[in-house]
Amino acid sequence: MNGLIGIAGVVVLLLIVGGVVGLVRRDKFSPGWLVVAAGLVVLNDLLLTNAYGLLPVLPSGDWNWQGKALALTATLAIAALPMFGWRDCGFTLHQAPGSLKAALPVALLYVALFVGLGLAFPNEPASVETLAFQLTMPGLEEEFFYRGLLLVVLMRAFTGRVRFLGVEWGWGALLSCMLFGLAHAFGFSRGAFQFDAMTMALTALPSLIAVWLALRTRSVLLPVLLHNFGNAITLML
Repeated sequence: MNGLIGIAGVVVLLLIVGGVVGLVRRDKFSPGWLVVAAGLVVLNDLLLTNAYGLLPVLPSGDWNWQGKALALTATLAIAALPMFGWRDCGFTLHQAPGSLKAALPVALLYVALFVGLGLAFPNEPASVETLAFQLTMPGLEEEFFYRGLLLVVLMRAFTGRVRFLGVEWGWGALLSCMLFGLAHAFGFSRGAFQFDAMTMALTALPSLIAVWLALRTRSVLLPVLLHNFGNAITLML
């Protein structure tokens, strides 16, 4: 029940913030796509939680391999539909022409950020399974969803664009970062909504870098690699 209330809170926040933003520029707003985005957020959470514990969980160690795999499979399947397409969602190894020259310095900044976090907040030695999980599933599942499929849907919901730092930004890009932060920092437990501002900052702000990389390169390849690096390096330093 806590999980259902938590995701309901996230969806309400998305619809309220998105609705207010859309009303400011109605000519650049497609409410139908905002509703689609809300539905994708619910579906993603449903699968990540193994239908909030209703699905039998196969023995898979200490980490949520099954939930991540289910969510990733759904993202890939939906993105394969004709209205999207893997290439348009960035599910490709191909990088936009000339983009790597600009992207690599930003990628190095991302690496430096997480090395700094790893040194500032050291962890206990991680198990082999923990490292294997952090080097694969978070980046694959979360980047394909937040910087791929969901980003495409939200950019269709808000079609206004501002060119900044070499990419076309829209409210959809910012909302995708907000949702990514809320997925880690917002929830419902012990009869009240919980929000961790520090966690929000440590997830939503770096996700701006990942969004920039996805928009600049037209691929989620670098965001996936850097995400998994960031997760793992904090466990190894």
